[in-house]
Order: sequence, then structure tokens, then C-alpha cells
Amino acid sequence: MKTNKPRKTHTTEFKQEAVQLAVKIGVAAAARDLGVYESQIYDWRNKFQQKKSSSQREAELAAEVAKLKRQLAEQAEDLAIFKKGGYLLREESKIKRFKFMQVHQFKFSVSRMASVLKVSRSGFYHWLKFGERSSQRALQQQRRDEQIQQIFVDSKQRYGATRIKVELEDKQQTPCIKTISESMKRQGLVPKAARKFKVTTDSNHTLPIAPNLLERDFTATAPNQKWVTDITYLWTSEGWLYLAVIIDLFSRAVIGWSMSPNMKAELVCDALTMAIFRRGRPKGVIVHSDRGSQYCSGHFRGLLNKYELQQSMSRRGNCWDNACAESFFHSLKVEAVHGELIMDRKTMRQAVFEYIEVDYNKTRRHSANGYLSPEAFELKSIA
Repeated sequence: MKTNKPRKTHTTEFKQEAVQLAVKIGVAAAARDLGVYESQIYDWRNKFQQKKSSSQREAELAAEVAKLKRQLAEQAEDLAIFKKGGYLLREESKIKRFKFMQVHQFKFSVSRMASVLKVSRSGFYHWLKFGERSSQRALQQQRRDEQIQQIFVDSKQRYGATRIKVELEDKQQTPCIKTISESMKRQGLVPKAARKFKVTTDSNHTLPIAPNLLERDFTATAPNQKWVTDITYLWTSEGWLYLAVIIDLFSRAVIGWSMSPNMKAELVCDALTMAIFRRGRPKGVIVHSDRGSQYCSGHFRGLLNKYELQQSMSRRGNCWDNACAESFFHSLKVEAVHGELIMDRKTMRQAVFEYIEVDYNKTRRHSANGYLSPEAFELKSIA
């Protein structure tokens, strides 16, 4: 018997960040990545634009025109390359494509020719250096290096040898961890490293405390049994930006989030509201947090009571009681924040939004899910 899926309700904060992502990568790509309809993004964008001044709209239009001009120039170059060398795509060997690139390298950019002719730029330069004397083993190594490098780049420099191995296995290839590690070392591919983080909990208050219902049992047999939530600090050029998240322990999916320059109760309430909307207003869910004053506030407790959710809290000063939320913040900061140029609040918000909604939930392989992404893990569980 089919059950109707609950209608997804999105917060204003989600809509604003979705529109910003669409500006960055295009409406179609943003809709696909976020799992919404293009018409929704167009509708949200139109409503937000009505609130903007004409000068702002003109500036955005000028930027869009410049972007389209660049795209047209690239397409024109691609077309010119294809007219001259498109027949080479039918050749089994790459050598003739490389020879074409060698002849035309002063007319077209090497990168564009490599893209149109479906070869790698590094392969072309390797061929220029060694000609056709490269051994079969060297060519195999080169192809493997290119695949590993592509996976590494697609993961935004986040994947190490283990996750790359899983990606290759999905492509019906079975290189060993040692081979992948050696390739990464040879190419200088180093995953983003760990940092120590700042403690965010303010538990010095006299507000009501909830019992620890979770008891460090981070397992769940279905969605909407156990949610964990926490707050972290993100430093920007304009000061702190605070992020609150709600994570479903079944798949480790981030189902609710909110960002604000102030760490008030509204921050955690907005994140919880998003999770409740997204999950179809489930009842009886254990919502676990630390003893921060935001989670002890009457506003947050009232929201839990309104939707019949169970409140749970960690023991005082024990971060391990909420280890899954801490682990997510660790991944976020290592993979999306540290090592980047310092951002203003708007840029940081967009980086966090894209990490959560596009990378972490939909594509990042999670070890707790057997190296499936949270979204893929949930889809598999109901298949």
C-alpha cells in the first residue's frame, strides 16, 4: 500500500541560501542538487527580488550578462575545436587527438581542446615529453592517477585512500589501498587535515535540565527515532557566525540547520523547526543536546512539547555524550572551512549551505553508513 509522502516545507533561511546557490551554479543544477523543483527556486527568487532595489537588480543583471558572455565565448571555442577535430573522437587511440592538440595549441587553449576531445591535459603533456615510447604499464598508471585525481577533486579534496577505493569499486575497479596511497603521494594529493575546535556550551545557568535518554546509544533502526543537535562557532571577517544543526542518527543526515550572528534561542528553534517540517512532523522522537542555555530555554522546550518530541541532554561537561554532532562539526570545518581564505558572513553562509545540502547529505560517503551518503542510505533502507 502506497503512503503519501509528507509535503516538504522549507524555511525562509533555506530558500534564501537555495537562491544564492542557484546564482552560483545555475537554477537547474541547484534544483537537482537540493532535490527541489526549478519552479520553486524561480518562485523564491522572484519573491526575494521584489524586495530589492532597482540598482541591486541592475548589478545582478550585469553580472549575469558577463557570465553568459564568458559561456558563449567558451562554447564558440568548443565549436571551433569540434569542427576541426571532432572526427578524432571516433578514433580508438588518443595519439591522434594529442597530435591534433600539438598542431593547434597556439590557436586554442590546451584545456578546452582536452575537454572537447575527451582526453586529459596531463596526458597530453606526458605524450609531448615522452612521445609514443611510454610503456603500457606507464600508461595504465597514468590512467589510474587521472581517475584518482578526478575523484579527489570531485570530493573537494576531502577523500582519502579509503573513500577513493570505495568510489573505484563502484566503477567496477579494485585497486588496493596501497596502490591508491602511492598514487596520491606521487601526485601530492593530501586530504584536508584536522584542527582543534572551540567549546561552545554555556551550561552555567539555573534553567531546567532534561534527563539523558540517549545514553551514548547512537544507533537507530529507522529515521526519526533519535535526533542530536548542537551549536558551533564559525569565524568570519565580520565576527562570529553561529551554526545550529539537527542530525538524524539513523543515517547521519543533517535534517535541520540555522545560522545567525547571534547565539540566541531562536537559532536552535529555527533549526528544529526545519527538521520538523522536513520529516513530516513525527512524534515521539528523542531530541538530544548538551545543557546549553538555548536548549533549556522555554522557547525550545515549548517547541518540543508542541510537536510531542522527547528532550534528552548530555551530562554536564561531557562532550562524548553528543559525539555525533561534534563529529559533523569536525568534518564541516576540516573539509569546507579550514584552509580557505577568510570569508565574510554571507560567503560563509553559502559555503556551509552548499556543504550540508549538496555535499554532505547527498554525496559524501559516511563510514557509519557503509560508505553510502546519508541520502543514499535512507533510500536504500526503504527500497
